[in-house]
Amino acid sequence: MREFKLPDLGEGLTEAEIVEWHVSADQDIRLNQPLVSVETDKAVVEVPSPVSGRVISLHGEPGDVIPVGDVLARFDTGAAADRAAAEAPPPESVGNAAAEAPGVVGELPASGLVLSDTTQPGAAAPRAQRVKAAPSVRALARELGVDLAQLEGSGPQGRVTARDVAKAAESSLGASGPAPPLPEAPRSGTEEKLSGPRRAMFKSMTAARREVALCTVMDDADIHDWESPRDFTPRLIRAMVAGCRAEPRLNGTFSAETGVLSVAAEVRMGLAMHTPHGLIVATIQNAGKLSLDQLREEVARLKKAGVDRALKPEEVRGYTITLSNIAGGSSRYATPLMVPPTVAILGSGAAREEVVAMNGAIAIRRRLPLSLTFDHRCVAGAEASRFLSAAVADLKQAS
Repeated sequence: MREFKLPDLGEGLTEAEIVEWHVSADQDIRLNQPLVSVETDKAVVEVPSPVSGRVISLHGEPGDVIPVGDVLARFDTGAAADRAAAEAPPPESVGNAAAEAPGVVGELPASGLVLSDTTQPGAAAPRAQRVKAAPSVRALARELGVDLAQLEGSGPQGRVTARDVAKAAESSLGASGPAPPLPEAPRSGTEEKLSGPRRAMFKSMTAARREVALCTVMDDADIHDWESPRDFTPRLIRAMVAGCRAEPRLNGTFSAETGVLSVAAEVRMGLAMHTPHGLIVATIQNAGKLSLDQLREEVARLKKAGVDRALKPEEVRGYTITLSNIAGGSSRYATPLMVPPTVAILGSGAAREEVVAMNGAIAIRRRLPLSLTFDHRCVAGAEASRFLSAAVADLKQAS
């Protein structure tokens, strides 16, 4: 008998939530065949089987949170393994997953990857019938009676989105029929168990409150002369890069155990995004080397991937400083919380026209409120103010 324990699926992750089993007990399984889909803090990952054999038992139900190192499944790798291996097709490229060491899984694909659409929960679908869709989309398809295998996905790499499902359901009712509703948010008077990104937000914000000495400085940037208002987020990213150049200490991570502040050599920008699934922080690699056009494209790509639950594990970790838009409604200033071990986060509020003194006269200018929270254990107030001043100066430029 062979035990398979939940492996470490990413940097610092200690647990994962079971989304769906792709096999059932007493079923034969091949090496690298999808075993289970689990959700980490930000992404859905499909975990392949580490062996060929017969499944003896599965441990955990969809929705259960399993710590890293706990047993996920047990296999009989005797005669059943020989039979499964004999029936196996030529091996596919799955990273280094061929290694059969206990708890070793190869390169794990990320959210929205190939997840089965089956009529029997827990059963593995034939390879030809497998489609790319997030678990929430597949649940919506079942609710509306839509066959995902018949759809052509409009998402990245052909992924089926919730809009694809709604459109297909509408077509089945006829052009004059009403559009089927998308899943509704929890209504008042109901209870919601935090899961996925919302559970991750609970954990990270609790850590921020417990571990970090939070301090916030605020200022306003005059953006009245901007030539391209649509570059709002790219301009903020560029301004933060300017801040990091003026004061590099804010671009890095801090270990309370060792007392070491690690200043990053490049700016890996964490972009906090609100999605229907909760708050997600996606990573823009080498933000300081990207043009405004490239930043605009990358921001749009990450936002769409966040909504579609298609972010890869490496796209939601490793950031060294964070940007958050707190401009919902009429919010101006805030005390945004960074996720340890990062040491700084900039929040942008709602821009508005204000009466200001300019060159000894009264003028009406469009101004953007900014709030910079930093970890006062390793960053001094003067250093944070120097960062913010550089960011404000960059934002004042017309282009």
